[in-house]
Amino acid sequence: MHTSQLDKVVKPKSSRDDRQMLMFMIVIASYLVFALALPLYTILSKSFKNNDGDFVGLGNYVEYFNTPALVYSIQNSLTISLITTVISVSIAFMLAYGLNRSCMPFKGTFKAIAMIPILVPSLLPGIALIYLFGKQGMIRWLLFGHDIYGPIGIVISEVFFTLPHALIIIMTALSIADARLYEAADSLRTSKLKIFFTVTLPGARYGLISAAFVVFTLTITDFGAPKVIGGGYNVLATDIYKQVIGQQNFEMGAVVSLILLLPAAVAFMVDRIVQRKQVALLSARAVALEPKPSTVFDRAMLGYSILISIFILGILGTCQYAALIKFYPYDLTMGLSNYQFDLMDGGGWDSYFNSLELGAWTAVIGTTVVFLGAFMVEKGKGFKQGRNIFQFLAMLPMAVPGLVLGLAYIFFFNAPNNPFHFIYHTMAILVVSTVVHFYTVSHLTAITALKQMDKEFESVGASLKAPFYKTFTKITVPVCLPAILDISIYLFVNAMTTVSAVVFLYGPHTALASVAVLNMDDAGDIAPAAAMGMMIFYTNAGVRIVHGLLSRGVLKKTQAWRAR
Repeated sequence: MHTSQLDKVVKPKSSRDDRQMLMFMIVIASYLVFALALPLYTILSKSFKNNDGDFVGLGNYVEYFNTPALVYSIQNSLTISLITTVISVSIAFMLAYGLNRSCMPFKGTFKAIAMIPILVPSLLPGIALIYLFGKQGMIRWLLFGHDIYGPIGIVISEVFFTLPHALIIIMTALSIADARLYEAADSLRTSKLKIFFTVTLPGARYGLISAAFVVFTLTITDFGAPKVIGGGYNVLATDIYKQVIGQQNFEMGAVVSLILLLPAAVAFMVDRIVQRKQVALLSARAVALEPKPSTVFDRAMLGYSILISIFILGILGTCQYAALIKFYPYDLTMGLSNYQFDLMDGGGWDSYFNSLELGAWTAVIGTTVVFLGAFMVEKGKGFKQGRNIFQFLAMLPMAVPGLVLGLAYIFFFNAPNNPFHFIYHTMAILVVSTVVHFYTVSHLTAITALKQMDKEFESVGASLKAPFYKTFTKITVPVCLPAILDISIYLFVNAMTTVSAVVFLYGPHTALASVAVLNMDDAGDIAPAAAMGMMIFYTNAGVRIVHGLLSRGVLKKTQAWRAR
């Protein structure tokens, strides 16, 4: 049957499917507008009003820039973010280079250790640094008289927090290499150093740029590390918290939020522009690069990987030690007294179980919404302008810091005239906020998986007069199951560790474990805060292990075709 004849056969049903897909896309787009665009508009309008709700124009901004302490926060945030970006990307590149281009042993172990910071809240490294380098720290002499409270502590914490994010991006960039380029360079007797600067670095430049922007954005928007270890060194994220929680000055909090939003949004947009300029580095005739054994280089990379692993495990081990000792440094008796969360401020054990509930709901609802939205964008026909708008909405959350989103939710959902006011301080608003906050990465994961599927699947389904939802459930979902499982675990882990997106939104009965770490630290209960942080880590690690084991069994049944 010719293509024109096939089109005539499937046209009526195809139009019906298109209308149904359009309806689903409108529903999910409405969710993003309702949960993201409208709250952001509300925070923008709030920044132009005073405490009485009267319009004052740029008055709040003038007041902000006439307050030296607040203006210094901009400089401090940029300084910390730039220093962290340089250090974190440099460390990640060397580690990624060793994992990709050397023949050192235990690569899988080193990579697994490097991923550990993803499983813990950003407050945890700050707590570890207090025990290591604080006023009574175990190895405070290593700072040679410098104070850990301030920029030094923030930078070390942020490097720990951002390292795995940079490593994932750079490892992907280095894995895309054509061995023929290196063979040609060797045949020309080019030195190893020149090959590195003329072949390796140019090939990985887009990955390095993306990693730099990701690290910069994560650092400038992070709230946990500066709150715990920042001392009197103010940054934009902590300014928002102080304005809202400390001074109840919501209008100035809105101003600081929008100022924080600007560099994050610019970094995100520049990163997207750079990625569009990236060209394919591998052709159909490319040869995969296999590292060759080199005793000196392999040993050097092994030693470097060991040092990075000691840094990561040292931070984590310090937190576990702090969680077990009774009262450092006066009573070093080991025990579980710090895990008696119900006897301390912060939310008790209920906060931990609330986080489990939040993680489960976020994984289920978020994965469903994200994958359906990505399917409408990638597999939908027609409505090109509408799909482009949806794609823009899906990418927008990446540029919005969690604190900004949380404050926007206060203004939007806490308004008396909002019909959805009833979800304020409930688990529902925490789920909505968390799904939106981590929507972009999940969306990109789903889009990548859907792009790997030939569009002929939909054409064959249409020719058989099968409704699009049958093709979706019988073919699309099974084929994309690995990506769906990855999205679900990504959302669960981030729901357990996030602080900034929920710190303004929890209620008396919806306190979360990550927020409990913050509250216990504020109350001076640093050891119990470390204990709760370790509970989050062990939960995420356990869930990842179970996820991996279950995935292996499920994928054997649904992905057997990949082995053919």
